[in-house]
Amino acid sequence: MSRPANNLLSERRPAWSTMLELLKPVTWFPPMWAFLCGVVSAGSVPEGHWPVVFTGVLLAGPLICGTSQAVNDWFDRHVDAINEPRRPIPSGRMPGHWGLYIAVGWTIVSLLVAATLGPWVFGAATLGMALAWAYSAPPLRLKRNGWWGNSAVALCYEGVPWVTAAVVISGAFPSWHIVALAGLYSIGAHGIMTLNDFKSVQGDRRMGVGSLPVRLGVDLAARVACAVMVAAQLVVIALLFLWDRPAHAGVIVALLIGQVLMMARLLRRPEQLDVWYNAAGVPLYVLGMLVSALAVRTLP
Repeated sequence: MSRPANNLLSERRPAWSTMLELLKPVTWFPPMWAFLCGVVSAGSVPEGHWPVVFTGVLLAGPLICGTSQAVNDWFDRHVDAINEPRRPIPSGRMPGHWGLYIAVGWTIVSLLVAATLGPWVFGAATLGMALAWAYSAPPLRLKRNGWWGNSAVALCYEGVPWVTAAVVISGAFPSWHIVALAGLYSIGAHGIMTLNDFKSVQGDRRMGVGSLPVRLGVDLAARVACAVMVAAQLVVIALLFLWDRPAHAGVIVALLIGQVLMMARLLRRPEQLDVWYNAAGVPLYVLGMLVSALAVRTLP
């Protein structure tokens, strides 16, 4: 029997609730939402495709996103011991190498499920898994550079599931309208990822993780995050006007105004208000994703 297998047998199995906590269900919403936006943007769902859509949503959230969380927690266990010592691995509730075993096992399960949905979905899942491991694991460990790391996460959270869902519904690569929206909302999500890094500044600085708050300072990083989110949505609005969708563009304008007003408060105390903005401002951003998806569903 191999050494890893012997280790697995000798280590105490963590509680099922701890395993679920490692997969962080609260993080599953963004890619699941992006997948649903891709479904909406592609038009009506063909008869008999709803089981495929349901499987795709599970793949985007509990499987691929869950895997990425397990991978990140395993390779970030030393940073988390400083930033968030109550997480499953640094707290000792997930002993030994169980975090790594779950990350590897969930990767395999994700790819097997993706393979049942066809080559396009399998390819997208493979890309998502590759980026998830590259983000957290050496030697690449993209998260050491906030520009590259946040780009990888934003693409996996928004662009990849959106385009993949459109492929699932249409059976072909989607129109450039859909790809443009998925790309723009991925760019905007880079700012959201930057705000998520504020809670980890202390440990990131000590462990050499170059998140944007560490590289730029919290105040400048907050301004950059807000600018990226606003710029992406301004381009979306311009495109919707260009595509003769003024009503949808107007709704996103209203949503963006709400975000800008909240950003003004955020920028006064970014370290204290990052969690508040994620709860209050980000929902307006993701609502705009659905509005834009509805706008292009009838475009040729």
